[in-house]
Amino acid sequence: MENKDGKYSGYFSKKLRAGKRRTYFFDVRSTKQGDFFLTITESKKKFDSDGYEMHKIFLYKEDFKKFMEALNETVDYIKSDLLPDYDFESERPSFAAKRENEEGAHEEENESYSQSADNSENSNDTHKELDEEDMTWN
Repeated sequence: MENKDGKYSGYFSKKLRAGKRRTYFFDVRSTKQGDFFLTITESKKKFDSDGYEMHKIFLYKEDFKKFMEALNETVDYIKSDLLPDYDFESERPSFAAKRENEEGAHEEENESYSQSADNSENSNDTHKELDEEDMTWN
């Protein structure tokens, strides 16, 4: 499916927010030959600047089965052997999300302290949420 610029657009997209600073994007794309593949993108807000760090995985149909088997085996190992008492079905934030929330709170404290010390204006741009438009892949 071509868009107005002649580039191939996505067929399906799912956005997953994970904590305050991480977002995952699952996108179904197509090649010029009409074949389909999955991209998994992790986007993390940088601590020390106004940007995002992104990591992308391209997953092709011939690897779907092996990828899912490896992922399921790994998650099952964590659930059964490493964290058998953890309630994975609850809506509680994960350890990583808790850590990110704590780090974000410390970052905000430090930022407000340094801003009050030098009487600089607070910019809303440094705290804006990642928007789907920010993660448009052409």
